[in-house]
Amino acid sequence: MIKENLTRVRRRIEQAAARCGRDPASVRLVAVSKTVSAESVKEAIDAGVRLLGENYIQEAREKVDALIGSPASWHFIGHLQTNKARFAVELFELIHSVDSLKLARELDKQARQRNKVQPILIQVNIAEEKSKSGITEQAAAKLIREVSCCGNLSIRGLMTMPPFFNAPEKVRPYFKALRQLSNRIAAMNIDGVTMRELSMGMTGDFEVAIEEGSTIVRVGTAIFGERQ
Repeated sequence: MIKENLTRVRRRIEQAAARCGRDPASVRLVAVSKTVSAESVKEAIDAGVRLLGENYIQEAREKVDALIGSPASWHFIGHLQTNKARFAVELFELIHSVDSLKLARELDKQARQRNKVQPILIQVNIAEEKSKSGITEQAAAKLIREVSCCGNLSIRGLMTMPPFFNAPEKVRPYFKALRQLSNRIAAMNIDGVTMRELSMGMTGDFEVAIEEGSTIVRVGTAIFGERQ
């Protein structure tokens, strides 16, 4: 089932990219494996998944250990507590959810101790929902300037989680707003900052996200099925 689901998701990515004249290779698929067993994750890897997204450090550690030697890389996409920064730097190729200077400084410290430059994205709460993490759109540029001084962090772009709607078109304005914010920050030419990545779009809305410029889509349910 996972292999067939993955084929369908990839076809949808290709079709969405074609609609807006983009190269499908410019969109990376992160298979969100939160609550999914290591066995099912291995099945996805065997079917060709190369990027996996996790929301919780402890769960991720168990899966990374169980699947050691696999050809997949891991992304952290959940809310990250400062006291878990050490594990995040050890485990993840890309951290999507940096939303404060305090967290950034701790990640920078942990990366420096490991002689690593840690790629990160800045999470923007584009709709300013109380229930979600992320910096406001208005405060994003200031935070990015501050974080750019952290020598062991590499800011690669932005991430957002828009409000949930059953109609994907209702999400489009939020994706468009993140792209426009990314363009404005890119135009500032801040040293050490590249706005090459836009992490936006999940199972219900990733096609619209791609049409609005997403370079990373985070898809779980459409690959692994409904969560238990």
